[in-house]
Amino acid sequence: MSGTLISSLAWVPRGRAALQPRKYELDESEIERVGKLGGPGVIEQIKEQMMEMEQDDGEWEDMGDDAGDDDEDEDEEGNEDKMDEDEVKPSDPNDMSAYKMDEYDDEESGAMGAFANVKGLSYYRTNDDDPYITLKEDDEEMEREELALLATDSMIVTARTTADLSGLDFHVYDDTNETLYPHHDLMLPAFPLCVEWLDFASGSSDSSKTGNFVAVGSFDPSIEIWDCDVVDGLYPQAILGPPGSLEKPVAKPKGTGKKKRKQIVQPTANPDHHVQPVLTLSWTPRFRNLLLSGSADATVKLWDLTRESPMGAQSSWDKIHGGEKVQAVEWNRGPMGSGADSAVLSGGWDRTVRVWDAKSKDGEGYSVAVGADIECVRWDPWDSTSFYVSLENGLILAYDARTMGAKPAQAKFTLSAHDGAASALDINPHVRGCILTAGMDKQVKIWNVSDDESEGTTGRKREVSLVAHRDLGLGKVFAARWSPDTETPLALAAAGSKATLQVWDSASNAGIRKAFGERLRRAGREMGAVKESGGVVLVNDGGPDEED
Repeated sequence: MSGTLISSLAWVPRGRAALQPRKYELDESEIERVGKLGGPGVIEQIKEQMMEMEQDDGEWEDMGDDAGDDDEDEDEEGNEDKMDEDEVKPSDPNDMSAYKMDEYDDEESGAMGAFANVKGLSYYRTNDDDPYITLKEDDEEMEREELALLATDSMIVTARTTADLSGLDFHVYDDTNETLYPHHDLMLPAFPLCVEWLDFASGSSDSSKTGNFVAVGSFDPSIEIWDCDVVDGLYPQAILGPPGSLEKPVAKPKGTGKKKRKQIVQPTANPDHHVQPVLTLSWTPRFRNLLLSGSADATVKLWDLTRESPMGAQSSWDKIHGGEKVQAVEWNRGPMGSGADSAVLSGGWDRTVRVWDAKSKDGEGYSVAVGADIECVRWDPWDSTSFYVSLENGLILAYDARTMGAKPAQAKFTLSAHDGAASALDINPHVRGCILTAGMDKQVKIWNVSDDESEGTTGRKREVSLVAHRDLGLGKVFAARWSPDTETPLALAAAGSKATLQVWDSASNAGIRKAFGERLRRAGREMGAVKESGGVVLVNDGGPDEED
């Protein structure tokens, strides 16, 4: 992959982001926290950088003050010399010819009026320092107004990477006014591979507190958790794994010369943290203090966020996928009280999907083999025993976990969804039987699974049909997710190889309204009016108050 791209995205549920985000402050308490977070020597490095910045500011101020004085002294000396050379004293006190007063009106004046004494003016770094400006602009107040959110705003976090820079972008989606604009961003130290939203503050034992955080998995084996309500943040809220100041485990060549590439020795697996890139993350509100992660080091790890950061894994499994990379993990999203709350779905490079219980430390469970590399796995939020798998060959497979056992499990149905890898998959949490897929063929598609459960009937034969599809101009689509908000039940966010984020509220599509309108009404919701834009909203870089 080259150029700029968006590799992953996550929605922040409406009402969970702070209406007034706070600016990052590097005070003494923050320096102490970062010191614990980053390990030995970090505090000294931060203080040295701050001293250098203060010195640079002081030199700038001194230069600014002295520069004007030096110029003024030079001008005065030059004027005095010139007056000595040119001045002619008249012998007659009444003779004014030496001053050439008759030519006064013929001379061109360079500076008149308010600008006549410009060399004598003082320069100030800000308007607040200038005593002649009485109407001061409150920059902090203006910035607060620009960053303020409304209770009806939704937030979308994207992981963006360029040739030499990686970061998180936080966008605000206003469904009422059909606007999508960048709110703030932050830089990351490594190429991000996956992001997951969570509401639990790491290091806190008080489970009643909620927040707005995003966990980031990257080529770095450590997982970083950032506070989404902090603007211009420099350091993460927590680190899962080795701190940033310590040397990270890396693969090293075993041989020499031409054999270097063929003989690569991977870092030794560690039960406390990952030693290779983190490929997948999953969080559930049922176990708010727990986070699941899967890695290229062939392990799945469970993190207890109540521990102090940087922290080690609470549990680690290395036999789930037979020593192959773990591509995807997800907590069960079925109805509460179904008995499968701690069930985990995982997919690996061994082309196997496994269902197992996170309470079991030996990774025992049920598995099914698929015919191609796995892209995504998703539990059905409407049925705790059903799940979906998307593959590199473009197929979507649906399974019932109860059929997994000694005999090879048969898929409930198969969709030939995309020409190329089906890189994105999501199941709508608001409308039963509504499936979203997207792929390397640049298409975003919405499917309808019509059966007894979705239609509220009996004896109905299952039918699976394509309802709508669209090329949103995103290039190859790497990420697509349904909105978690009940106010926008059929809105989705998608992004890909062109590093562009778009929201498509598919409720404005005629086929979507026909297929899912009645199901929404049975759930007590309405689709709302058809939007003139067709529901497609592009990012407006100018902000919420500027037109495209």
